[in-house]
Amino acid sequence: MPRTAALDFVPLGGAGEIGMNLNLYGVDGRWLLVDAGVMFERRADGSNRALYPDPSFIATQCDSVLGLIVTHAHQDHLGAVADLWPMLRCPVYATPFAAAMLEGPLEEAGLTEQVPIRLLTESATFQIGPFAVERIPLTHSTVEMGALVIRTDAGTVLHTGDWKLDPDPVVGRRTDEAALKRLRTEGIDVLVSDSTNADIPGWTPSEGELPASLRRVFAGRRGRIVVPFFSTNVARLATLGTLAREQGRSLVLVGRSLERTLGAAQRVGYLDDLPAIVPTSQFGYLPPDRVLLLCTGSQGEPQAGLARIAADEHPMVYLEPKDAVVFSARVIPGSEEAVERVCRMLRDKGVQVVSPDDALVHVSGHPRRDELKTLYEWVQPKWVLPVHGTPAKLDAHADLVEGMGMGAIRVRNGDRMRLGPAPVRRLETVTTGRIERYEPPPTPPPRWGRRERGRGRRSR
Repeated sequence: MPRTAALDFVPLGGAGEIGMNLNLYGVDGRWLLVDAGVMFERRADGSNRALYPDPSFIATQCDSVLGLIVTHAHQDHLGAVADLWPMLRCPVYATPFAAAMLEGPLEEAGLTEQVPIRLLTESATFQIGPFAVERIPLTHSTVEMGALVIRTDAGTVLHTGDWKLDPDPVVGRRTDEAALKRLRTEGIDVLVSDSTNADIPGWTPSEGELPASLRRVFAGRRGRIVVPFFSTNVARLATLGTLAREQGRSLVLVGRSLERTLGAAQRVGYLDDLPAIVPTSQFGYLPPDRVLLLCTGSQGEPQAGLARIAADEHPMVYLEPKDAVVFSARVIPGSEEAVERVCRMLRDKGVQVVSPDDALVHVSGHPRRDELKTLYEWVQPKWVLPVHGTPAKLDAHADLVEGMGMGAIRVRNGDRMRLGPAPVRRLETVTTGRIERYEPPPTPPPRWGRRERGRGRRSR
């Protein structure tokens, strides 16, 4: 029977940058949104410039928005939900951890009682208007990541979100390989996929490889060890908690977003065996060789925990010679100068800095080229549509797909594509852009007496 419906796809963010993801699927005027994220830029005064996609297309051309599905709990995928929801006025579908991570932003926006949250299991099937959706667990650098099979009368799409094929994610479920391979029999018209590491050969190392490597980096150190990392990486939190217990170090946390992640994870059943967290008010009492301090600020953000510590602006926490800072995160393009500035301040104190260039202290949550090839061999889609990447990464991904003998759909933000019925084609270019949410810098902490209080406690 010929297909009479039409399936459209419009990326408003994430197809031209890494961050700010917002994807729309439309069937005959009814629309389903996948993710609503932000990206951050920093001002010289230390404030955050949070950007989210311009929703003009949604406001002017999407008469019926049926739902917003959040693939996982990273800010570049859910950070704009509170900003956009007053216009969308639709149910938000999320797993328990992502929903827990939304609680704070929705409360701050005064939306807690208004936004209908529909909780999803990790393997779920549900109907949203003309969209029959199946959620398939994938591994990533946080828990409860899931790809979406979106079935319509006009065609079937597999939207991966962020993913990797990690055999040992440490926390959370492994990729459901069997469910993905079953899709090959069904037939996937278009696979919409992550391009973050599409220009890097090989496979992304497993999260499970990190404990042994970090154990070697930590071994024999007589000073404090500080680990800045992305705050939503639940597996990294678990790994560092295990190492703290093994090496007899007390776990200290610095950074509001890190505290939020820990709270959200424990509310929904993760990290229950993490060692007790020592409050920063007790930091000065701890012997240096008994401290493992986890903090925000891996991108050199001036207002984040690490930069404040490096600049002697934290009221409770300080570093000295023989201490070490181990960066368990990659540097996002554009953050190099800020990270180097923090590293210079640390080295000036005699603190040793260990980066991913020095040792295996971080692994990515995104697939490299051989992982992309493996997934496409499992699924055998008719077309692959690269998203989640800079223009160069999107092009590298498309070149890879075409080199495998498959069709690549090259898009940028604002390209309205007709995915079904065949042939795939570009219809128009819609309005896109970036909307700024200004976040003022935090109130500077008092600088008086920090060293006197810290050293006084330690000497008692």
